[in-house]
Amino acid sequence: MIDVRRAADRYAGGDPDAGITTRHAFSFGSFYDPDNIRFGPVLACNEELLAPGSGFDEHPHSHTEIVTWVVEGELTHRDSTTGHTAAVRPGDVQRLGSGSGARHVERNDAGRPLRFVQMWLAPLAAGGEPSYEVVRDLADGTPYEVPAAGAVLHVRRPGAGERVPVPDAERVYLHVVHGDLRLDGAELGPGDSARITGEKGLEITAGSPGELLIWELPA
Repeated sequence: MIDVRRAADRYAGGDPDAGITTRHAFSFGSFYDPDNIRFGPVLACNEELLAPGSGFDEHPHSHTEIVTWVVEGELTHRDSTTGHTAAVRPGDVQRLGSGSGARHVERNDAGRPLRFVQMWLAPLAAGGEPSYEVVRDLADGTPYEVPAAGAVLHVRRPGAGERVPVPDAERVYLHVVHGDLRLDGAELGPGDSARITGEKGLEITAGSPGELLIWELPA
């Protein structure tokens, strides 16, 4: 089964007056859709746009693996729980494992717009100690494992005409960052996503140079 969700289907969030524009793929905050709460362990896939000087002041998380992929600009992250401060840039993967409780700040302290995709995953077991890491310049096709959620992220940047195999997992979540792609006859563009269940042997064909995030998920 392939369930394609369009960028236009995302619902608006954030605080535009404060320079924060958010597009949510799943139920989030005050918006609740009982048929769109999660896909496997994926709880959120938020597209965020932060104006210079804007951001999210210190706030808490718990029992969530939070993975961030910067598309353009620079994200300043300050984690008061584990004491980490980092500047996250395009090509870097950031993960905050909130464990039984963590607090952090996410801001755009640079002088240009910041765009990033943030994905929340439910852990296999609740609780535990918070953890944090940044992997710099993740190479195309290099898997990034999130063991706490039993998930693996594949970042792919195909050239025009290139084919990308979809993992033969029981569940796969695919998010298009940019480019024109084709999946099993469906045309996908920036902000589109696909929730794939029980499919084998699928390929993505790039009509133009693109970038996509592919989650290989447990059953």
